[in-house]
Parts: sequence; structure tokens; C-alpha cells
Amino acid sequence: MTASAPRRLRLAAIGAFAATGALLLSACGDQTDDGGSGGSGEETAAEGSAEPGGDGTPADLLPQAIRDAGTIRVGSDIAYPPIEFYDENEEVAGIDPAIASALGEVLGVDFVFENGTFDGLLVGLSSGRHDVVISAVTDTRERQEGGIDFVNYFQAGSALLVPAGNPDGIESVEDLCGLSVAAQQGTANEAVLLEQAETCDEPIDTVINSVDSESITALQSGRADVLITDYPVALYNEAEGGGGDTFEVVGEQIDAAPYGIAVPADQPELRDAIQAALQQIIDDGTYAEVLAEWNAEAGAVDEATVNAGE
Repeated sequence: MTASAPRRLRLAAIGAFAATGALLLSACGDQTDDGGSGGSGEETAAEGSAEPGGDGTPADLLPQAIRDAGTIRVGSDIAYPPIEFYDENEEVAGIDPAIASALGEVLGVDFVFENGTFDGLLVGLSSGRHDVVISAVTDTRERQEGGIDFVNYFQAGSALLVPAGNPDGIESVEDLCGLSVAAQQGTANEAVLLEQAETCDEPIDTVINSVDSESITALQSGRADVLITDYPVALYNEAEGGGGDTFEVVGEQIDAAPYGIAVPADQPELRDAIQAALQQIIDDGTYAEVLAEWNAEAGAVDEATVNAGE
């Protein structure tokens, strides 16, 4: 899962996300080499999917059990603003829930978010606890081979978040040697950190946390000099932390790659229904409206692919 030839991109600045709640935490996704909207495993239309303009609707593709239940159970680490988080009213908010709500309108079911720790979500998917996982999960070939399909709906990479003013003069991961660096366990951000640590003559003090709040607290308290987190998350912290005076994003975005709605590979009907619904909200403009509400247009995709990650 480490990148042999990292592609470093900087998306157009997303700015201050229109969200409330606690300060943003650490990374959720697992990034890959290629930041494109499709890799060698890309499928632009999954077998059996309802294509726009064809017969039937996305809802017609749903498994009967889902139709009967009227709900899709979503596993998510709901502590990751602006991607997903609890707002001041303890309601689930963010980019992922907003996209899920739009998908639910098309499919005629409710997407019900269930909170969990990030590194346990895909286990819960495999065990049947969740019907899908929507939690800034990056689509990778390794995860596909683990029995998961991904409907790709967004694109983002990792970023370096530091105290405002960048006291250590950090410009890239090559500058992390000799510093204390935080990341979330089980994510690509951890993989970026550990890969860089292997190249350092002066060791990195790795601060690995299973809970996102511990990573941001480590950075804010000075226990960590740098936090590696998802790019949208880093931008949110830069804009919202201490009124914009606490944190700073430095360097280029690292290894942008597709986020995917994770579906068990043995549930192709559910996968195809979600893919068709996503394509419908892309085509009718609802998807763009959702991202605009969260100032997240920089991560938009223009096609609902399946397994586009590498």
C-alpha cells in the first residue's frame, strides 16, 4: 500500500468548510499511487447496472431485503469533520452524509449511519454488521482483493498539518526526520509516515492514535510537531482551528486517490444500485450542489466508477 512513485498534487484551495462541531482530527483514507478518477481496475459501468436513460431505475436494482427494510446500514467513523461528524445538535453531518442522503432520495431508502472506529469498519462490513461503509475510505486494489467493491464518489489525498507559522519549516515529508509526527492507525496517512521513517537517519517519533481526537490534541498540545491527515480534513482544521490562527497546511497534496462507498463483493445488486444512483445525482446536478454546500468541489468526480483504485 506504499507508493513507489508518489504523485503529488495540490487541489484548488477548498477554503473554510461550512461546518460546525469539534476541530478536525486525523486521516481516514488509505491512499494509492494514482490520483486519477480511474486506474487499471476501473469499471465505468458495472455489469447489470441501470444506465441513465435505460429501462428501470436505480431503485429497481436494490436487493429485495434492502427494499423490505427500507434502510441501508452505513458504517462510519463519525468524528472526521468536514467528511462526517456530529453537529451541535448531535445530528450526523458532513460531506458523506449529504451525499448519502441524496442517494437515498433516488433509491427510496434511508441511509442510517452507525458510528465505529475506522480500523474496524471494513471488518464490520465483512461480518454483516454494516450494509456499506461510507467514511472517506480510499479505494485500493488490496482492499478490493479482500472481498470489497468500491463505488467511487470523491477524490482526495494526504496533507501535512502543522502549527500556524510552520515553526519547523516543513515543506514535504522529507522534512519529517527528527520530528514527532501523528497519524491515525490503519490509514494511508500512517503508511506515509512509516514509509518516510524508514528513510530517515534521524528517527521520527511516531505518534499513532486509534482515535482522531488524540491526533489533533497531540498537535495542538505540542506532543506532535506534524499531523498527517486527509487533505480536506487538513484544510478544515486550517480554516476552523482557533478561528484560523492555530494550524497551517504545508506542502503539496500527497497521492490523491478515489474515495469509495464500500460494498461487499458478494452484493453486486447493492453495488450496482448505488453506482446507478450516484451517476444519476451527478448527471442531474444534485451531487455538485452537495459539494458546493461544503466548498468541496475540488474533490468532485464526473463519473460513478467502480473499483477505480490501484
